[in-house]
Formats: sequence, structure tokens, C-alpha cells
Amino acid sequence: MAELSNTLEKHFGHRSFRSGQEEVIHSLMADRSALAIFPTGGGKSLCYQLPALLLDGLTLVISPLIALMKDQVDSLIEKNIPAARLDSTLSATEVAQLYQRLEAGELKLLYIAPERLANEKFRRRLKSLSIALLAIDEAHCISEWGHNFRPDYLKLTRFSRELKIPRVLCLTATATPKVAEEICAHFEIQPEDHHQLTFYRPNLDLAVTPLKDNDRQAYLLGQLQKGTLEPTIIYTTLQFGAESLASFLNKNGIPARPYHAGLRAEARAEIQEEFMSGTTPVICATIAFGMGIDKSDIRAIYHYNLPKSLENYTQEIGRAGRDGAQARCELLACQDDLRVLSNFTYGDTPQPDALRSILHLLLDHEDEFDISTYELSRTQDIRPLVINTLLTYLELEGYLKATAPFYSTYKIAFTRDLEHLLNGFDPKRQDYLRRLFACGKSNWKWTELSLEETAQTLGEPREKVIKTLGYLEDHGDITLKPAGLRQGYRLLKKPDHFEELHTRISDLFQRREHSDLQRIQQVVDHALSSRCLYQSLLSHFGEEMPPCGHCDRCQGKTPTTELPSSPPPDIGVHELELIQNLIQEKHSGLRSPRSLARFLCGMTSPATSYTWYLPEGARKKIRLTTHDAYSLLEQHDFQTVLDLCEQQIID
Repeated sequence: MAELSNTLEKHFGHRSFRSGQEEVIHSLMADRSALAIFPTGGGKSLCYQLPALLLDGLTLVISPLIALMKDQVDSLIEKNIPAARLDSTLSATEVAQLYQRLEAGELKLLYIAPERLANEKFRRRLKSLSIALLAIDEAHCISEWGHNFRPDYLKLTRFSRELKIPRVLCLTATATPKVAEEICAHFEIQPEDHHQLTFYRPNLDLAVTPLKDNDRQAYLLGQLQKGTLEPTIIYTTLQFGAESLASFLNKNGIPARPYHAGLRAEARAEIQEEFMSGTTPVICATIAFGMGIDKSDIRAIYHYNLPKSLENYTQEIGRAGRDGAQARCELLACQDDLRVLSNFTYGDTPQPDALRSILHLLLDHEDEFDISTYELSRTQDIRPLVINTLLTYLELEGYLKATAPFYSTYKIAFTRDLEHLLNGFDPKRQDYLRRLFACGKSNWKWTELSLEETAQTLGEPREKVIKTLGYLEDHGDITLKPAGLRQGYRLLKKPDHFEELHTRISDLFQRREHSDLQRIQQVVDHALSSRCLYQSLLSHFGEEMPPCGHCDRCQGKTPTTELPSSPPPDIGVHELELIQNLIQEKHSGLRSPRSLARFLCGMTSPATSYTWYLPEGARKKIRLTTHDAYSLLEQHDFQTVLDLCEQQIID
């Protein structure tokens, strides 16, 4: 106890632990794995950062976002705690220096993304180190049925055993009893080491306001104009929604900025800084905003659109009122939002024929091979995340094993004249470099080298080409831009019954689709609930409590029996003609009713986002999403459009 308290005050400046932290740390210090389910802002990171200083060896931290890794590592370095991150933003020199520090035992914490462990060479490097603790942030991603599934998380159980890590700490702000049970089963976490804090926040006043889509802007403006404008986040589903809402508010005297993943990194950093400093009081944002935001005085969270799950909703409202003062969290509930949310789910489910094709492509190899997820996505019309999920399933079932990712191409920019560069080398090396650069295709700025073709032409190992380019970059002679990421795999076995495997994998994706749709319906059920809103929300996480007394239900607001909605426009002769014309054009990516329905509902897919062919066979560089029929029926629910497409294709 004394050592824990001394370390807490010396390195973190605190004299006491927050609720739950000490219990989690005791589990770890007793050589047991643990699960910590703490609400947003509950102090999860200290639960592994403090033990990392006391345990003999390295603490490996799995974190899903580079921005979060950077913030945490910067904060630890300020506290003189030896920590580092290994991510794609580091140069070759920085990576080499990091490995030197690891081998010298100079680091106590190393942050990596889960995808990093797919690199067999990196895993071999880790095996030579003493790893005392594996900390897994956003651990709900481990569960196939969690709300934010990431396939590489599924492999962490196997990796932790392969690396013989003695203790694992799983951390999340959102896990239902089912997800928590799955996490504990993965890592053999005992009931006494499952630590969970209440999700109830007495200073957050929850409200649900049913509104038609056209009424939401005016209502929100009225809410913001009621009193002094204080720090506020307004969550929208789509990037366009964030942009248009911010524009509307600014025109009506409310200083607001949009924030979403489509903005440049510099713009996002600028907007976040303005919000943190108070220069911009209102942010209209997609869920891309808020992860890692440590602003204690956020006074209001508005969900302009329905969130895609109660887990997301809980995480997002948890960013309000961290200073303990009262804050309002209001959900503007409209039935029309269900179409967009459902379409995201339908767009991720692969078609059976495409799934069969890619399974053949992956399992008909011999020994070792490599793939580009990007290329597979384009040729098979399956989104990259879905392909990664499929690859993970095949790994977990013992068909494949990931070896190492690599870049197939390097773009080279010379920082000085080639002849000037060559003067620094002896004649033999000059000849080698001339032949190497002659393998490239040059334009006004870049020389592009295919590593495989260059190695074959030179009769040299691929590794020597990479080492040469790295040497020149380290000495400032060239600038390198890697491209064409490919992942290596080793085929371990072939399926005895291919169709059985195909059916099983197809069923998994169908179950995921059903599960995601259920989560959306749970949000609607919460918005319509007549119970105390906290009771409704917390029961989802297996927690019971008496009525809170301060949500709008407890204050006497009567819920509606159904959410307001706008009837979709009729599908008339004009729309049917456009659909038939599209079918007659015979686009390869729109052959099935499901792919056609996705297109008409405005869902992008790899097959509709690149060059298409006109009926007369002439190739034309144009995105199929510019077609007049794209998103023609976006105001209709997917199942209605799918039924229509099945009929139209048959006709």
C-alpha cells in the first residue's frame, strides 16, 4: 500500500486513488489478469500506468487510435516516465532508435495498435523482451458482438499466450454483461477481478425530445439561445450534417465549427484547440470528435441524430460535466435517422458470391503469399474492414497465419542532383545505384520503384533494395514515400469441405448484421421508454438503480408511443425508368439485387467508386456514384428497396 501511494504521488501528483483504481491495481500486482469497466473519464489509464512502474519488465499497451497514443505518451514523458509509441507516423530512423531503447530495457510502456501484432518479425522481437503486462484499451472491440468490433482485437488472446505475458488488463467504458463475459472468457479473468463502476452520473440531466427532421434545427437554435452560451458538443451521423448544421448556427449568431474525419488533420487540430481554449464554444461533430478530449467543463451534449448504439451514446454523453457541475444531455429523436444507420450496417454485409470468390482466392494458394486489402476490396466489391474480418476468421480457424506487412512500391524524390549524390560513392556503388534508379518510372517530382521488379532486375534480395533506400533517406539524399501496402500470409491448411466453410462464414456476417440492427433498435426503445432514462440506459449494462429523480421522465415528461417520421416520396414511373436503364447498362458491380439496392440507397462500395464501362464498351474515367440513379431511393428503407430490386431484375 505504501509503495502504491508513494508511486501515485511521486509520478502522477495524486494523494488518493479514484474509485475502483486501487482494486484493479491490486489484482495486477497479485499476478492476476483483470477487467476494468469504468465510464468515460473514470481514470482507466492509471490502472496500468502505475503498475508499469512497479512491475519488472515492459508494459505493452494496445490502443486503437494514433492520436490517443500520442496524447498519452506525451503526458507520460512530461512526468519523466519512459514511454513510447510505435505507429505509422514514425520514420525509419525513429523506429530504429525505439528498438534500441527496447533492447536496452529503457522503456516501461510501449503503445501500439492491434494491427502491429500481425507482423511476425515484430512478434519475434517482442519474444526476446520481458513483457510484464498487456493492457488492452477499448477492450470491447475483442467481442464479435460488441458495438465497435475491430477484427485484429480478436487475435490478442492468441498473441498474449504466444508471447507468454503473465497478466492482462482489459479496459473499456462500454461493455454489456454479454461482452464482459466474453472478454473474461478470452483471458481467463476471474469474477473477483472483474471491476465495474456505475454508469450513473448524478450531474448529467438526460432528456429525449421527439422531433420531425425539419424541426430539429430551429429547436436546437432555441435551446442554445436560452442563456449564456457554454461549451457544447452536437453529434451528427454524417459529415454533411455536421457541416450544414454548423453553417446554420453561424448564420443565426451561434459561433460553431464542424468537425469530422473528412477534414484535413491541420483543420481538425485547429478546431479542437479552439474548442479546448473556449474560442469556439460549439462543435458540430461526427463521432470522430471526443476521443481523448479532456475538457472538464462541457455543459451540454446534444445528439442531433440518433446514435448507432447505446454504448456509443453512453460514451458520448460521458464527455459532459467531468468537473462535477450540472450538464444537459439531450437526444433529438427522429425515426428518419434509422434509414441512414441501418444502411451503414447493410453496406458492410458481403454478398455470398463475392464471399465465395474471395475464399477461393485466399485458400487456393500454396505455402506463402501476399495480398493487398485495397486491391481485393476493389475486385471483389467488399469493404476493406469486411475483408480484414474475413482474414481474421480464417486465422482463428487455423487456415492462415499472418507473416509480415510490407510496401510493394516506393516513391522517391531526390533532394539534390543525382550526379551530385553519386559523387559520394565508389565506382562499384555508383554503378549499383544507377542501375537501381533506372528501374524506376519518373515524372516531374517522383521516381516510382516496384520493389519486386527492381529486385528481380538487379538480381539482388528485396531487403537489400529497401536497406539502400533507407540509407539514402537517413543521409538526406532522398525523400521516400511508401505505397502499395501488402500483407503476407502463410497457408496452414485447406478446408476439407469448402461449402461448409463458406456457409459458416456467411452466417457469421449475417449474424453481425442482425446484431448491429438490434443495437439500433435498442436506441429507439430507449428513446420511447416510459421508465426513468437512467434506469433504461443502465439496465443495458446490467445495472439496476432506483429512479434518478432528475431526468425528463422523472420530471414528468410523457414519452411518445412512436418517433416522428416523414413519409418517403412515392416511387413513380420516372424512378422505375432510371432503375431499368441502370440495370440495362450491366455494370459489373450492380449485378445482384442487394448490390443494386445498396447503390440506390446511396451506399458506396468499392465496385461503384472507380472506372466504369459504357454499354458500347468504351472505357470512361468516371465514378459510378456520379450516375443519375445513385442514391435515388435514399429516403426509403433498405428492405423496401431490396424487394423492389429483386422484382426489377426478374422483370
